[in-house]
Amino acid sequence: MARIIAIANQKGGVGKTTTCVNLACALADMNYRTLLIDLDPQGNASVGCGINTRALEISALEVLQAECDIPQAMIRIEKLGLDVLPSNNDLTAAEVSLLQVDEREYRLREAIEKVAQQYAWIIIDCPPSLNMLTLNALTAANSVLIPMQCEYYALEGLASLLETIEQVRGSVNPGLEIEGLLRTMYDSRNNLSAAVSEQLMENFGERVYRTMIPRNVTVAEAPSYGLPVLRYAPASKGALAYLGLAGEMLRRNRKRQAG
Repeated sequence: MARIIAIANQKGGVGKTTTCVNLACALADMNYRTLLIDLDPQGNASVGCGINTRALEISALEVLQAECDIPQAMIRIEKLGLDVLPSNNDLTAAEVSLLQVDEREYRLREAIEKVAQQYAWIIIDCPPSLNMLTLNALTAANSVLIPMQCEYYALEGLASLLETIEQVRGSVNPGLEIEGLLRTMYDSRNNLSAAVSEQLMENFGERVYRTMIPRNVTVAEAPSYGLPVLRYAPASKGALAYLGLAGEMLRRNRKRQAG
């Protein structure tokens, strides 16, 4: 049965989508059957995997509207070794249509339940807002991974996300856990980065990944080539950091399973 991880932060520009694409690619490279679900209408995770989002005939929208199942809408990306359920701007329509549906927050969970046995890992890229799409992801997920840039405003945004996770846990998904907090775009020369990092460690302890994603030009360049940094520049610091993150996540998961 798949471990389902929603990658969420309502603050944009923190490396959320980059983390989704590269983490999914790293897990696939380690021979785990992996599905990446793009639940952001911007479709950046789809583009980052080399998908032409303008040419999509069916996508995550149809899955959420229960017009088709995930296997019909997903795309196999052979060069990455993973499956992608893509999205594009059409997904904004789901925000409106789902409001008129009973048990609307369960739509993604119901779709994933049909394919969960086929995967080891399912990674969900959430939109940078706490809306109905994010609620669907949090309802379907086992846990939430929170990418954070080490800056002052990031801490403010974290509080409201944690509050939302608590609300979801108290209503539709009591088993929802925090997978971990990931420090992204980390600059060791920046005093503020170090101070915020220290504060995160004090408040969240082992929930903060030891792996940090450095500020790295190749990580920023890779999506414009429709590639994860693991394919665009596999020897770069950014690529090695995402491999390290996947390894750390796997170790945590084995420890969790061992009890």
